[in-house]
Amino acid sequence: MWWKDLAKIPIMHPLAFGVGISTIKTSASDLLVQVVVEQRREIDWKRNAAFATFGCVYLGGVQYALYVPIFGRLFPNAAKFAAMPLREKARDVRGMSSLAGQLFLDQFVHHPFVYFPAFYATREMVMSDSPDLGGAMRSYRNNMKEDLIAIWKVWIPSMIINFGFMPMWARIPWVAGTSLFWTCILSAMRGGDVVHGKDVEAPFPTGSTLTMVREGLDEIFASPVDLDPSLAHFCISGAGPDRIGTVASMARTIADAGGNVTTSKMVRLGQEFITLMHVAIEPEKRDGLIEGLRDREELKLLNIRASGLRRRDTGSYMSTVVGLKIHVVGPDRPGMLATIAEALAQRNMSIEDVTTEIRRGKHGRRDFVVNAEVVTAEKMDQEHLDSFVAEFQAMKEELDLSVVDIRVHM
Repeated sequence: MWWKDLAKIPIMHPLAFGVGISTIKTSASDLLVQVVVEQRREIDWKRNAAFATFGCVYLGGVQYALYVPIFGRLFPNAAKFAAMPLREKARDVRGMSSLAGQLFLDQFVHHPFVYFPAFYATREMVMSDSPDLGGAMRSYRNNMKEDLIAIWKVWIPSMIINFGFMPMWARIPWVAGTSLFWTCILSAMRGGDVVHGKDVEAPFPTGSTLTMVREGLDEIFASPVDLDPSLAHFCISGAGPDRIGTVASMARTIADAGGNVTTSKMVRLGQEFITLMHVAIEPEKRDGLIEGLRDREELKLLNIRASGLRRRDTGSYMSTVVGLKIHVVGPDRPGMLATIAEALAQRNMSIEDVTTEIRRGKHGRRDFVVNAEVVTAEKMDQEHLDSFVAEFQAMKEELDLSVVDIRVHM
């Protein structure tokens, strides 16, 4: 029957079967994460190609060579031990030693020193327009502890079963089955770490990451106050009872008066509505706009205030040479913002924009989220960047942060 012939393929062609299923499985796992977990509007095909390439070359080819011919020669009684009944296995000291040896080489030599470097290098070569293998290895070094703990949780139990019970031809299919689950984890953890210019505008990744990406300084926050000297700029603030239509009334009043809202923040805190807006307008229309906002009946309870904004005196400031976007998430506790802000101030970095919020995290935990855009006029060479990363890595452990994402713009 045809299904019997189909079932013989893994036995008769183990390498081809392993390569094929590893390629399909790895690509499918990443697609699953992008569509279901990350809910991307568009598939990142570069990223998917990185996973498919890694699945084809490494998971299908290299791991087959490692687990079957190499381990078969290093541990010649492995196949015999795997075929034994469980009671005989328990009495076979030599076989148990062989199992332990295979597990040690795979988990504590192969994974730390071959598997992960190959993964980071493959991802860098496929996803990055200007591959930096040194940077990829530094990224792995920063993530090493977290990556290894994650992989050991999945693969140590799986490989005990694989080395202890599976015949040689079934080792790669078993690995492929486990890897379907593991690749989803790896994709969620490390799939988005390499970021391209167009991705900087998107929301920050939500995986547990610590990444550094060099982008152009024009991507960093730039205040509209500094961009158009021909207009009058002022800040509108207000606080009052939350009502449906408040934003619409404010926006319409500003638009009808000829004003333009550029940067704004509006939020409901309890029963109060809080707003902060930067508005640009032709100087002769400024007073009419402010009067219109204060006279509008539905806005009177907001206690609207307008404060003029002055353009920065550029002669008093050195030119920005480095910008950073920082995204931090961790369990809510007093002092988190202070700790982060103090670390930036000590390095003479100016916070251009910062937002914080409380959101519901895993298992109902209250998470505190910080998004900050900072700049500095001091040049940062690789040593300074490494020092900065190390400081935030220490902060991550100290504050039990689940996400630390740093993007460097030069």
